[in-house]
Amino acid sequence: MTTVDQPGLDPALADPALADLHRGFAAEHLVPLWTEVGDLMPAHPRSQACAHLWRWNRLLELADRAGHLVPVGRGGERRALALANPGLPGRPFATPTIWAAIQYLMPHEDAPEHRHSQHAFRFVVEGHGVATVVEGDPVAMRRGDFLPQAGLNRHAHHNTADRPMAWIDGLDIPLQYALDTQFFDVGRDAISAAERVLPPRSRSEKLWGHPGLTPVGHRSQRPGSPLLAYRWEHTDAALTDQLELQRTGHPGTVEPGHALVRFTDPRTGGDALPTIRAQFHRIARGVTTAPRRETGSSVYQVFDGSGLVRVGESTWSVTRGDLFVVPSWQAVSVTSQAGASDSDSGALDLFQFGDAPVLHRLGLFRSEVDA
Repeated sequence: MTTVDQPGLDPALADPALADLHRGFAAEHLVPLWTEVGDLMPAHPRSQACAHLWRWNRLLELADRAGHLVPVGRGGERRALALANPGLPGRPFATPTIWAAIQYLMPHEDAPEHRHSQHAFRFVVEGHGVATVVEGDPVAMRRGDFLPQAGLNRHAHHNTADRPMAWIDGLDIPLQYALDTQFFDVGRDAISAAERVLPPRSRSEKLWGHPGLTPVGHRSQRPGSPLLAYRWEHTDAALTDQLELQRTGHPGTVEPGHALVRFTDPRTGGDALPTIRAQFHRIARGVTTAPRRETGSSVYQVFDGSGLVRVGESTWSVTRGDLFVVPSWQAVSVTSQAGASDSDSGALDLFQFGDAPVLHRLGLFRSEVDA
């Protein structure tokens, strides 16, 4: 029997008839499952994304340089620096489904109005003075605030302060990119004078920001939460109360020394955004959380405190503002450590966002805690 001498030929295709069969597959754009099953159906998720850490101080430094060199206007629309996962080369994606970026607005600067199909939020780790204007409703942005904004709502940003401000943007851009569902429209060139006022509370908060109460006669057409600002004072109080109840023996907490809250739609109790789950963790000083694995990916930002983070085989010391990625099915565990700063809360506060709502709807969400 003669053999086919071709560079890189699989030894299994040394049979001329089999090699000819595979050439027929290739000519018709067919791929036999038996050559791909190990990659397409592994025993457990093997994400192309990798665990990675971005230091907040370095992000701020580069964003500030961009603020002095790169104008905001039509074209780029936003001065945003996307976190590009090293495991996903060539794409500005933090994970296969999540976009995360630091956005930077100079004093008295506007980011133009536009809208897009992608669901989005803003999270503020420090600073104040910026208003995000969603469908004409000015919403103040302050440290610790979570500000969701569902897709296809017109929005602009305006910095009312005499200093720059940075925050984190989270969107489902990679997911919609993969699904071919993206739409984008530009809006007005400038917001109105009334929208430049920074009110203590937005219209959405006056209607929807009262726990357990639903405004009768007001129907929101937004696919996500009608509440556009989840204020830090409420998040902080909820976390504080959870840990206090835990110390008095109240059952039902995640694990000893670990408080966790989720940002939800006041109408339904579901996630605040259809494709993004946002949560806030507080780890009491000296506590180490049990390693947890979940399908789907998440990005975390340290809001306050200092600690040690373990993601898969990676370990980092983290402090305020630092961001890190947890890929699908990689175990994450954190230890809260006392920091040197006088402003250190004594606990490790972590803001988390990921793609869990999508996986839940598809019946693909899975979670386990390592013993």
